[in-house]
Amino acid sequence: MDEWKNNVYFVLVEPKEPGNIGASARAMKNMGFTNLCLVNPPPHMPKEERWFACNAHDVLKSAKFYDSVKEAVSDKSVVVGTTQRKGMHRGLILPVSEGAEKISAITANNKVAILFGTETNGLSKEDVDECGFMITIPSSKMQPSLNLSQAVLIIAYELSKYSEENIVTSNGANYKDYNKPSLLEELEAHGEIAPLYDRIAGILELLEYAPRGNMDLNAKIITSLKRFIGRAGLTELELNLLMGLCTQIEKKLDR
Repeated sequence: MDEWKNNVYFVLVEPKEPGNIGASARAMKNMGFTNLCLVNPPPHMPKEERWFACNAHDVLKSAKFYDSVKEAVSDKSVVVGTTQRKGMHRGLILPVSEGAEKISAITANNKVAILFGTETNGLSKEDVDECGFMITIPSSKMQPSLNLSQAVLIIAYELSKYSEENIVTSNGANYKDYNKPSLLEELEAHGEIAPLYDRIAGILELLEYAPRGNMDLNAKIITSLKRFIGRAGLTELELNLLMGLCTQIEKKLDR
């Protein structure tokens, strides 16, 4: 079994249809994944969910429930969003094949959350802001939107290509060599890094970096930093170094 798959979490954000939850569980298990997370799902409808889940009832039974995206990703090192819409406000967007390779390179030692938005509107701006990068599935302009469970299946399939038996990396390295624990440091969880952004936001205010009253600029800076850091994560040493830098700046400003 590919143990790295235990570090991949499929997070369905406010799914509307119980059938889609069941079908997503089935799609995950088809490709060897079992970690299903549900953020504010609809009222429980066991018959419909189980019917669509087919033989993936164990995935449904072990699903974790959350009240918010922040809660669902707090213990994950890297957060990835899925989108069909393009635009500069969504940060870095990678085709699903490239995104899958990037995710597979992290999962040997770190937890990765993949967010899927609602069937009607996708991920909200607030949810997108939690993501280090986005992945998209190319589709026809005649019908660009995919069913939720179809999107889960395609992304799970692309990830499943990165098994220990296959040559998977762009430079031709074997997965076993590419994902050696000695070559991949453990990254801090999403929730552990959050205080850093608060510290930086406070420093920007003290520096009066943005024109007085222009809080939008500061917010955009923090969002950009979150995406920049979120694409690769931070080790404990790197986080401590940045926190220490913030402390020294705060001391100078206090003087």
